[in-house]
Parts: sequence; C-alpha cells; structure tokens
Amino acid sequence: MSFLDSFDISASGLTAERQRLDIAAENLANTNTTRTESGGTYRRKMVVLQEIPQTSFRSRFNSILNRTASKGGVQVTEIVEDQRDLNPVYNPDHPDADEDGYVMMPNVDPVKETIDGMSATRSYEANITAFNAMKLMAQKALDIGK
Repeated sequence: MSFLDSFDISASGLTAERQRLDIAAENLANTNTTRTESGGTYRRKMVVLQEIPQTSFRSRFNSILNRTASKGGVQVTEIVEDQRDLNPVYNPDHPDADEDGYVMMPNVDPVKETIDGMSATRSYEANITAFNAMKLMAQKALDIGK
C-alpha cells in the first residue's frame, strides 16, 4: 500500500459514515410517516457496509495499469428496509386507520436512530483525525527536503 492510499481509505470511511448519518436522519424524519410514494407505511432503512479488500501486489499492479485499482477501505453496498413488524397504534380518527381504529406506524425507534447517528458522527470524526494525521506526516516528509 502506498502512502497516498491512506487518504483514499479515510475518504471511503468519510463517505460511508456520511451515508449512515443521512439514513439515520431520514429515519428520524419519517418517524410518523404513514404514507410513502410506494404506498404503505414508512419502514426503517439500514446501511450495509462492506470492506474494500486490498489486493496482492501482482493483481494490484495489473489493476493500476488498467486503472481499476482497489485500495482498501469501506463502501456502502446497499440500503435495505428493516422487515420488522410495524407498530400498531390505536387512533380511530387518523385517516389511515383500519376498520378497528389502528394505524400502522413506522418501525423506527428514535432512540436507536439517535445512537446510530452519534456512532456515525464519531466514526466520521475518527476518519478526519486519521486523514489529518496522514496530511501532517506528508507535510513533515516534505519538510525533510528543505
């Protein structure tokens, strides 16, 4: 792994954590959404992360020649809907209530979403710290030549 690959790895972490924070915010915003574009009640969304594997020297060398290099890090592979049951709430006056007076509310837990958002924020900050440390190392290396 070259020195500059570390910047790409931290950047991939920043991108992934920003996506996690966006999804947590979206879930919080839709805590009471009973109608979506696709019809039905909003379902909690989750981000699936996957490692970007570092390759061997030979395959890495060949991939660099072909401009398809994979340098490691993390990537968002998909955003999935949580299939847990929706929460029935008795509210016969609600326009989306069924014949028994129950409204199916989203399966979003505001506490869990807040914790997920805080976790994404802390991970984002950790990636910024690593990025800044590598930047400082690069600056110090350039100072050696002065």
